[in-house]
Amino acid sequence: MLQALGIPARPGSLAELALTHRSFAFEQPETTPHNERLEFLGDAVLQGIVTEFIYRSYPDLPEGEMARLRASVVEKRTLAIVARDVGLGHHLRLGKGEEASGGRDKSSLLADALEALIGAAFIERNGRFLAEVLVPVFAELIAEVVAAGGGQDPKGALQEKVARDLGLRPSYRVSSAGPDHDKRFTAQVLVDGEAIGEGVGRSKKEAELHAAREALGGWNAPALPVGGKRSA
Repeated sequence: MLQALGIPARPGSLAELALTHRSFAFEQPETTPHNERLEFLGDAVLQGIVTEFIYRSYPDLPEGEMARLRASVVEKRTLAIVARDVGLGHHLRLGKGEEASGGRDKSSLLADALEALIGAAFIERNGRFLAEVLVPVFAELIAEVVAAGGGQDPKGALQEKVARDLGLRPSYRVSSAGPDHDKRFTAQVLVDGEAIGEGVGRSKKEAELHAAREALGGWNAPALPVGGKRSA
């Protein structure tokens, strides 16, 4: 992500500041700035980029649906997933307490740092460059959300589709692996005993959401073998 944004985290740089959590700043012998101001800027910049993309790419969506779609894409949980995908947690500057409590994988810290990096890139580069980097990432997320029923929760959207097309309800089977501080969850979404989607996450809920999204992306009710219970 740092390389893509074109802002290497050199000592004293804005990128380094964007990665500095207040827990680190507060433990220094002298007053040290942290990333919360950049986070504020990056949040606004990202919302603007996502808003323009939705406006141009989905001309038939009314204002209310555009707002829900944007909110579902720029919310903290989604940003944390993006941050994990690029390994952002490894670069965070954390205080000893946050480090010990697993701060490198906390969704709130990851999302805030990603927004702060966006703010830093906006200052050091420009909005057009930033849009070129971010639009491909968020366009894919937006397409997934649209396929899942706009701003609706993917689990809810899948439940509606399964009920409407098959008269059934999906269920989830979740397993976990790894130590308590670095546990991974794997979820399968099932319809009448058949797995139709799988997802992995740092929490049971995140894994189930990924599984529901995968199921929605490949949903084709007439081709789904579900024990002969499909509605006519």
